[in-house]
Amino acid sequence: MTNHPRKGTDLREPAIARQDNAVNAAPIDSDEPWMRDLHADTGYLLYRLGLRSGQLFNTFLQESGLRLRHYAVLRFLATSEGALQRELSTRLGYDPSAIVGLVDDLEKLGFAERRPAPDDRRSRIVVLTEDGRAFLRGTDTGGLRVSNDLLDPLDAAERETLHTLLLRIAGDGLA
Repeated sequence: MTNHPRKGTDLREPAIARQDNAVNAAPIDSDEPWMRDLHADTGYLLYRLGLRSGQLFNTFLQESGLRLRHYAVLRFLATSEGALQRELSTRLGYDPSAIVGLVDDLEKLGFAERRPAPDDRRSRIVVLTEDGRAFLRGTDTGGLRVSNDLLDPLDAAERETLHTLLLRIAGDGLA
């Protein structure tokens, strides 16, 4: 790839216009230094993997009416005795206003409920209900199948290595 413009190209002319003026031209801006093979960009690959993972999980959860974000809240609640909505927001990395809607949805389904916080009656904690626990138990096999489908190209050792590396990259964001 070259950093030089094509002959007869005015750099002040928008790239899309340059492409429109060319016959049998290379892809738009293919000669620009900022344009590179996306598969060489680790950040982009992680983004694509996240999208694919989300799509697979959302397809799996579709019949229940839940999405991956609901599932993450339920899984977090299953590891605690309850959490303040602001804690859910911080721990899961979701916007506080999104947490309100997610908890509302889970309450309507009977999977979670808001209760007075034991140490501060003015605050409310979100807790997993028995129906929520039953739902999670019913999704264990399917969730594992989705993860296995996603990671199918990797053997067991590679999966463990990937998991370890992702935990390291995520760092305190998962604490």
